[in-house]
Amino acid sequence: MTSPKKLTQADNEEFYTDERCFITELLNNDHYQDHSLARARVEAGITTQWHRVQVEELYIIEKGVGRADIGDEVYDVKAGDTVVIPPLTPQRITNTGTSDLVFLCLCTTRFTPEGYESLE
Repeated sequence: MTSPKKLTQADNEEFYTDERCFITELLNNDHYQDHSLARARVEAGITTQWHRVQVEELYIIEKGVGRADIGDEVYDVKAGDTVVIPPLTPQRITNTGTSDLVFLCLCTTRFTPEGYESLE
């Protein structure tokens, strides 16, 4: 059984990525390898780059509307939707609205930059 603990995210400032979106790391800690959690923000009219990661991701849409291209599937998404992305699946997301598209990205296991691959 795991004991209770408090984890502190050392740097949770929003930053811009080459993927064409803004990321805030909410939980990505060396001491907790099972999961990581980030908030992504995609500006209106922007499509993130095609990429894939080595871990399973869940996109939990908090605000806005968009289109998620996941492998060969395309999903219209809005606040309240969750998209499950299996490991190594090509993916991108487009903000089809007029305001920011904001979503949580829950990764199982922990996301690391080494596990990211641009497909562009």
